[in-house]
Amino acid sequence: MACLRKNGCSPFSFHKTFWLHTSGGGQKISHKGAEQVVSALQTPADHYPFVIAGRYTSAEIGDSKQRVLLWTRSKPDTGSLQQASQHIARTTAVYDAMFGSRTSKGAAPMWIVECPDARGCFSGTTGPSSSLLLDQDAAPPTAEMASADTLMVDLSAGAPRLAATVAPSLAASWLGYGQNPGFYEQVPPLSLFPAFAAAIGREALAGPSYRGEVIRRALSHIPRSPAALPAGARSKEEDPGVVRAKSFLFFYALQDRYGPEVFRKATTHMLEARRGRGFDLSDLIAAFDQETPKSQNTAGFVRLWIKRPGVPDDFRARYESSSAVENSPKETFR
Repeated sequence: MACLRKNGCSPFSFHKTFWLHTSGGGQKISHKGAEQVVSALQTPADHYPFVIAGRYTSAEIGDSKQRVLLWTRSKPDTGSLQQASQHIARTTAVYDAMFGSRTSKGAAPMWIVECPDARGCFSGTTGPSSSLLLDQDAAPPTAEMASADTLMVDLSAGAPRLAATVAPSLAASWLGYGQNPGFYEQVPPLSLFPAFAAAIGREALAGPSYRGEVIRRALSHIPRSPAALPAGARSKEEDPGVVRAKSFLFFYALQDRYGPEVFRKATTHMLEARRGRGFDLSDLIAAFDQETPKSQNTAGFVRLWIKRPGVPDDFRARYESSSAVENSPKETFR
């Protein structure tokens, strides 16, 4: 049946049936009586074998450059889904522009699947980092990658929050976290790389003022210079929340120091060079050294941020002013 959008019908086609998505290749379907059997060959390349199956409503969202298949337990509101689809399309376009193609094979489809029971779907590792992206009073989003192309998501907040909910996990896919054995083993500061990427994507939706807002929000979690604090308060520097906030801001500091274009080239080079093998802080330093003069001393700058308590005073002063965003590096991704 043709859908004439000027008549107000839905641009989405919904299909409610029993769906199955699994890792592995060479998938085959056979029948035994009334049963349908799906088999797939798992290999060492499938670092995190999984099977997702259930009765879902399926709809295709995103755009022609990045197909996204959304599986939900009930049919979502069409208007909210339209908005979420547009936001996800813009977010994935930003990731493409800043980090290159998500896979070496081009724009492979992605799946976003509603978890039937959030208590059993998530490890709890992504929520605290994602909360840096939202207002203090907002509930932290809940989404987590099951593989390089599949996200489980809690949709209890509704479709309008879908884009914000899945943004960090989507970013992790662009950063190759599902394509190497270190998928769940990243530690700060690199474990906050997806949250930073998600913030860049969100800035494309919310406008340039979001940069200053999210940086000031993260700064509020970090005590001022420990020397100015009572002795008993200095232990807060080791608090996991402080480490997450500081690691998140570390990428903004790199972008400020080297400029958006050098940052893009260095991170893209690292991701391409380490595709499928994972990367650590030394790989990040090497990538920036390749793009900048030796006099920049990337390793020294990284030590200043990672090894010393607090954040550099000049960084805090730059962003605690409400006009800081006007003086920060800018780059537009389309």
